[in-house]
Amino acid sequence: MRRAKVFSGSSHPELADFICEKLGIPPAPVTLKKFSNQETSVEIGCSVRNEDVYIIQSGSNNINDHLMELLIMISACKGSSASRITAVMPYFPYSKQSKKKKYRGAITAKMVANLLSVAGVDHIITMDLHASQMQGFFNKPVDNLYAEPSIAKWIQDSVPEYNNGVVVSKNAGGAKRVTSLADRLKIDFALIHTECTRGSHQSVGNQVTEISTLSSTSSSNHDNVFHTSNMTTNLTTSIVDGKLDDVNDDDVPLSKESIDEETSSTITLVGDVAGKVVFIVDDMVDKSGSFIAAAEHLMKKCNAKRVYVIATHGILSGDSIKEIERCKSIHQLVITNTFPIPHEKRCQSTKIVIIDVSATLAEAIRRTHNGESISYLFYTAL
Repeated sequence: MRRAKVFSGSSHPELADFICEKLGIPPAPVTLKKFSNQETSVEIGCSVRNEDVYIIQSGSNNINDHLMELLIMISACKGSSASRITAVMPYFPYSKQSKKKKYRGAITAKMVANLLSVAGVDHIITMDLHASQMQGFFNKPVDNLYAEPSIAKWIQDSVPEYNNGVVVSKNAGGAKRVTSLADRLKIDFALIHTECTRGSHQSVGNQVTEISTLSSTSSSNHDNVFHTSNMTTNLTTSIVDGKLDDVNDDDVPLSKESIDEETSSTITLVGDVAGKVVFIVDDMVDKSGSFIAAAEHLMKKCNAKRVYVIATHGILSGDSIKEIERCKSIHQLVITNTFPIPHEKRCQSTKIVIIDVSATLAEAIRRTHNGESISYLFYTAL
């Protein structure tokens, strides 16, 4: 690529190296360091005057430091007369805080968008935003790429019996994502509904109740996605489990004072997974509790054959990897390399499969630089 420079931040140098390798160019030189008082210093090591600049910086566990580093790099390139600056952010930081969840809360994702715009960014390339409406936070162009083609390709190549499978969403908020993947694979989908109740309003125990079964099928025209079955079997059941966490699509951090010790969670599956391979799909895996609870419910109560947990961003905070490794109901955890996972953390589990999406990001950079359309990448795995 002529008159283009690709810089790598310190959040995910492995992914940046993969992207540059796909583009056939070396990363542009930049010096990133911290002073003794922990201030971030950035020195661009080459001329960027009238150049098309791409800065690769994903969200990470040190999210605040790396976000500040990105802002300083953008400002440094802007002050050095770069013609256009594109921030390549495979995992957009603070994307879960895209709306007010409390009366005195903040829409932090919009604040990050404003910071990027003020710093001087001209274009954003990201992947699988937690809420696609976040693109409206920017007054600059945003390209939200999808990992779905790469995930579908992995399923078709690595799961021989995927035709007899079901794509499951662990909450109602992920229904659109799940139905899209189910349509691509031409298989059924199902939904899990989780209802939190307090023990004072209903008895908490290990009871299992039967409810009417609803079947869900995937069709290309979406005219009749759901239909009611007149079967009343225990394929769909409700269980009470007081240990379920992050059950909602938009997780709200709770203080200890706001959690009632007698609060329980009732899991209800809408669909039929008996004897089938199940793919639990979400945009990110942060805490493992809800995935483990869903997988155990599908395997032990609904007689699923095997359960895969699939997500684009593998944040895996705390001991999530160890908890998933100990869970016998989860066969494999499939994520992409949008979020940096240290080597020592990967070694904690034999179930992790990482899909490389660097080719998709590299092609998006190449097409953007050449003024070509990137809509091809929305449907095709590279």
